[in-house]
Amino acid sequence: MSKHRYVMRVALTVAMGGFLMGFDASVISGVVKFIETEFDLSKIELGWAVSSLTLTATLAMMVSGPLSDRIGRRKVLFLAAILYAVSAICSALAPTFVILVIARMVGGLGVGASLIIAPMYIAEIAPPKERGRMVSFNQLNIVVGISAAFFTNYLILQLGYSDAGWARALMFDEHAWRWMLGLETLPAVVYFIGLFFVPESPRWLLLEGREETAREILARAVGREEAHKELGEIHASLAKDAGKEKVSVMELFAPAMRLVLTIGIVVAIIQQATGINSVFFYAPMIFEQTGIGTDASFAQAVLVGLTNLVFTVVAMLFIDRIGRKPLLNLGLAGIALSMFVLAWGFQSATYTITGDALANLPAEVSVAAVAELEGATFESDVEFKDALQGALGDEPGKQYESALINAAISINPWLVLLGVLGFVASFAVSIGPVMWVLFSELFPNRIRGIAISFVGLINSAVSFGVQLVFPWELANFGSATTFLIYGLFAAVGLVFVVLALPETKGRSLEELEALLVKSPA
Repeated sequence: MSKHRYVMRVALTVAMGGFLMGFDASVISGVVKFIETEFDLSKIELGWAVSSLTLTATLAMMVSGPLSDRIGRRKVLFLAAILYAVSAICSALAPTFVILVIARMVGGLGVGASLIIAPMYIAEIAPPKERGRMVSFNQLNIVVGISAAFFTNYLILQLGYSDAGWARALMFDEHAWRWMLGLETLPAVVYFIGLFFVPESPRWLLLEGREETAREILARAVGREEAHKELGEIHASLAKDAGKEKVSVMELFAPAMRLVLTIGIVVAIIQQATGINSVFFYAPMIFEQTGIGTDASFAQAVLVGLTNLVFTVVAMLFIDRIGRKPLLNLGLAGIALSMFVLAWGFQSATYTITGDALANLPAEVSVAAVAELEGATFESDVEFKDALQGALGDEPGKQYESALINAAISINPWLVLLGVLGFVASFAVSIGPVMWVLFSELFPNRIRGIAISFVGLINSAVSFGVQLVFPWELANFGSATTFLIYGLFAAVGLVFVVLALPETKGRSLEELEALLVKSPA
């Protein structure tokens, strides 16, 4: 097997952790509509059902890097695969909201581990000239997993409407959300088996003093001549750290680390503060706000996944050609513009219940209760939803919110779709994959595990907050204000990248350490 094919196979196998992360995180987008009514959840409880996975992912990021330094990258990935499978099975069978949340939190441990360790492993085995593209395999697999979740959610929803005997027997109609969650068991098992055919990270093996094994793995990956050169650079890096005490998190705050740590923290915050997981985890909910209905909202969520996939591939094609910084500049500008378009689209919407709309409401909706709102025009979604809650009560108001918005809204849904797709495309071609490439490049060998865990922890903590409050934001601030906030974060991030980020493409990890980490004189 050629060097390129060997590295490609290993990277793709390891990056299956990204697929599971994307699937596990985004499959909830199709579930929220069902569990909100089944378990009678408040908006914060609904946000908790989504964000609980990210909370434990955040905790896992705190320990997965140091744990991988102790027991190896490969063993941590094995553990992640097991956690994914356990989470999928328990989520599908959950009899209560509390059990569902606990099962999701178990999956979050796998998400945190694979999100940190997979790109770290790939960066440590890939040749410098191909590292950006190889590390991006993890992000590619994340978006493939997201797309697969959107597609399987839509497919299961349609099977629930089917009259086929086998579909009825499997109760796709009654237990649609359970099937959505349980399907992840299959790729989790495949990932577990695939990891048996992946070697340990050669750089970790050198840290453990297993030079011959590391040499053979590097030789298969980059050739014997290049392996000899890389081994020399790694030994030089390790020799510089010889005699130092065990790695401590306080080393991250040393003056020499100020630049790379600042870059890592800001990029970690901006990636999530622009609202990407609000779109991925709540896509059908967002599209339902435009009045297109449940089936169409699930179908458009599939389009979001496909857009994400296509533009992630574009990023992979160009990340090692034009560099990390140009992609970030282009993408963050596109994110800001797209969010401002979304904010303007929802700000321009009006809500009026007409006589024709009343006649076309579902039979379960009390027309008499809603009739008092006939002819009234509301300028914001918050005002309209508050009026519905007052007329119908909390539970019916939540249950039939989509149908009532569909009957009353006046908006350009294509403008909203364009804004969402523009945002997803801009994210996927830039800060989505580029952030993890930067994280795998910026930090020195000695503290890479704990450093990536630290900035990953910040990234995940911001993601948790965004997911938790998104349903509450929609209910209290409205769609326009929510998307405006995301756009402002993107604009701030663009200014930072232009002013502070150096280019990292084409350099070895040891060269970047010498460039970015300034030792005290």
